[in-house]
Amino acid sequence: MISGLSPSIASAASIHANAWRVDASSEQTEQKTDEAGERADRRRFGELSATDQRRVEELKATDRAVRAHEAAHMAAGGSLITSGASYSYETGPDGQRYAVAGEVGISTSKGRTPEETLIRAERIRAAALAPADPSPQDRAVAAAATQMATEAHAEIAHARMEESKASIPGEPGAEAKPRAQASGGEGSGRANAFGQAIERSLNPTAGQTVNIYA
Repeated sequence: MISGLSPSIASAASIHANAWRVDASSEQTEQKTDEAGERADRRRFGELSATDQRRVEELKATDRAVRAHEAAHMAAGGSLITSGASYSYETGPDGQRYAVAGEVGISTSKGRTPEETLIRAERIRAAALAPADPSPQDRAVAAAATQMATEAHAEIAHARMEESKASIPGEPGAEAKPRAQASGGEGSGRANAFGQAIERSLNPTAGQTVNIYA
C-alpha cells in the first residue's frame, strides 16, 4: 500500500503496479520467445550469430576431445574394459547434441596368481593414463593400479625366496659331522687294536687263550 493516499486510490495504484509487472513479465517472455524463434529460424537457414557460432565451435572441439579421451581408455584397456563409453551431452545453439563428458568401465580386480595380478595392474595403469590429458579420476585409478602392482611384486619375491630355501639342503657342515664322528670311531678302533698288539708283544699271555697240555 502507498502511504498518504485514500484506500481506494491506494488500491487502484496497487492494481496498476501489479498490472505493470504482469505486462513487463509478458514482454520479457515474448522477447525470449521471439529470440528463440529467431534462433530456430537462423538454424533452419544455416545462420547463427557470431556468439552462437563461437559456442558451437567450442562444443565441437569438446566433443572431439571427449570422444578421443574415452577411445584411448578403451584401446589401452583391452579385455579389462567392462563397458563402452557413455557420454553426457549438451545441446548447442545449432540444436545439435555434443558430448561434454564421458566415462569407461574397467575391471580393477586382482588375478588368480600374483603374476596375473601384476599383468592386470600394468594394463589398468596404462589404460588410465592412455589419454593425453588424464583426469583426476584417471590418475586415482592409475595410483591404485600402481599399488596393486607393488603388492604383486612383493608376493612374487616372497614366493621365490621360499623356493630358494626349499632347494638348499641343510646347513653347511651338517652332513660332515656324522662322517667326522664315524671317522673318529674308526680311528679309535685302530688305536685300540694297535695298543692291544703292543700289549700282547710285551705280555704274550694277555688277551689270548692258552692251551694247557698234560
